[in-house]
Amino acid sequence: MRTKIAVSAALGLGLVFGAGGPALSSTLTSTDDESATDMEAAVVPGQELEPITDGKLNKGETAYVDVTVATLWTDPQAPRKVDKPALGHPVDLDKWNKNLKNDEVRRGLTGKAETQAAYGSEVTVLKTKGAWAKVAVTEQSTSKNKKGYPGWLPKKQLVENDRFAQLKDDQPRAVVTEKKSELEGIEFTKDTGADVSFNVELPLIAQDVDDVRVALPGGGAAWIDVDDVAVYESDGKPEKPSGADLVKTAKQFDGLRYLWAGVSAYGFDCSGFTYSIYRAHGIDIPRDSGEQATTGKKVSSENLKAGDLLFFSTSSGTVHHVGMYIGDGKMIHSPNASKDVYVVDWKSWDKGNEFSGARRIV
Repeated sequence: MRTKIAVSAALGLGLVFGAGGPALSSTLTSTDDESATDMEAAVVPGQELEPITDGKLNKGETAYVDVTVATLWTDPQAPRKVDKPALGHPVDLDKWNKNLKNDEVRRGLTGKAETQAAYGSEVTVLKTKGAWAKVAVTEQSTSKNKKGYPGWLPKKQLVENDRFAQLKDDQPRAVVTEKKSELEGIEFTKDTGADVSFNVELPLIAQDVDDVRVALPGGGAAWIDVDDVAVYESDGKPEKPSGADLVKTAKQFDGLRYLWAGVSAYGFDCSGFTYSIYRAHGIDIPRDSGEQATTGKKVSSENLKAGDLLFFSTSSGTVHHVGMYIGDGKMIHSPNASKDVYVVDWKSWDKGNEFSGARRIV
């Protein structure tokens, strides 16, 4: 059995967990053995992790993604038969990717899906329709909706939990830095329908030498390998990255298959890729390439630095693609449904002479 130790008080934790389950608030400092025994007996294991919810999703409410990655669709009729593995609770993203093995089938997602949101992501409910909800993903900025990136998803992929909301506000957060990780030692919940992938953020409630313990959106807690996460205070961010830092993060995904609307280690589209790489370093840029092209400052193609974003447009001037410059005349990008994330000489790749500018974010 693990020897669980409390996270450093310097992190500002309000909960401390012992070997037998949740203890009372760390602000309780009584040293009287009898009083301590009475307090311990009064605690029901897991009570500080029980969800606070009425089980309903109403317009205007905040909810959280409760599957590994939720896909947001243009409307409830948009998913095809091959997309069924992405519609459940839990989702089966490996099976979905197998269903999309054919390039044309994968390309068929274009115009049907809007974006994705990872496990634990906050959304605002915009409207509901039967078994579906239209939501806005808070962390994905867009001109489409001031509340976040909008789209439809099955209600069963969401939870409304005021307890989780409070933990997100009060506790440090563990951010997954590896492509994929696992939830282990899940306690105080039967709702275990998710794994965690790149950029997932969950409230940190305890740790030991090997793992961190996190609260789950549907209630309960689980452990994640400490080497798979970075820990920040609730309002903290990573240090400002260098271009080399951004490139190193991006290269983790070299060879990952393109996925329209994708923002996770199960697949990226072009702007989902650049958005996600910057987000991993604490920098929020718009979700879509057209709006990314107005972020930061303009730089010339002769003055590029690693981490700069390169944009490509149609003859009408509409930005349709973005990649990240990595140095030596090369960029890494996620170009289309028949390709993977890969590195190219960007000028040789741009056979249609569609380059329309570069932007420096850091």
